Amino acid sequence: MTLRRALPLLAATAFLLAGCTGHSPPPHDPPAGPQLPAAGGQLDYQLGGAYDPPDGVDIVVRDRAAASVDDLYSVCYVNGFQTQPGELDAWPDDLLLRDDDGQPVIDPDWPDEVILDTRKADEIAKIVGPWIRDCASDGFDAVEFDNLDTYTRTDGALSRDDALNLATLLVDTAHDVGLATGQKNAAEDASLLRSRAGFDFAVVEECAVYEECAAYTEVYGDHVLAIEYTDNLPRSWNEVCADPETPASVVLRDRDLVTPDDPAYVFETCE
Repeated sequence: MTLRRALPLLAATAFLLAGCTGHSPPPHDPPAGPQLPAAGGQLDYQLGGAYDPPDGVDIVVRDRAAASVDDLYSVCYVNGFQTQPGELDAWPDDLLLRDDDGQPVIDPDWPDEVILDTRKADEIAKIVGPWIRDCASDGFDAVEFDNLDTYTRTDGALSRDDALNLATLLVDTAHDVGLATGQKNAAEDASLLRSRAGFDFAVVEECAVYEECAAYTEVYGDHVLAIEYTDNLPRSWNEVCADPETPASVVLRDRDLVTPDDPAYVFETCE
């Protein structure tokens, strides 16, 4: 018997029992589970600053400090594996990964972000957990966790299992408050992040450039949100759109993700 058919049967049984005792059963609304973004929905990626989304947009990704968008599927960005620029003081010293000289380990590609020591997953989750719950209370539908592959940039100090352990805690926290969870990048770990950590969809940057779009769609199907950047397109935008491996939800943005009042602003979708 499927769950869909079993639920009405249980409800009917409860009604009959209540009639026998003369009491009505208490009202009960089962909690809604996380909802996925619409397959093929038009995406806007606004981490550089929030603005009114263009017409036709269905899905918006914004930083956790920004507001969600009414009537659109809103994804909340959380950097769960490194410190955000300007937020280093928010982290206890013992949760920062340190080198042999005791100095914080800085991401080589992001000099204003320090890598967190994911071997201490429980302690990190205690700090990130309230951010996730704030995303839910602020009206977001989902959360994306960035830098899942930070461990690959630590010369072996951190491991894939460390990342998976922390990711699982963060995903569980999000699911507990009704948020879907997006895997950010980390193509090589997509299958494990889905099966072990429980991610629901993927948010991917430059999968066309690195020829790894299929690594995500093979795991998440149509629930892949893709961003390409104008300064690193492997071929023309029309050719990217025509490629059958390009996810249906794809947007072309300027590298700095500026707002429309900036001359560098670019927002293009596939026709």
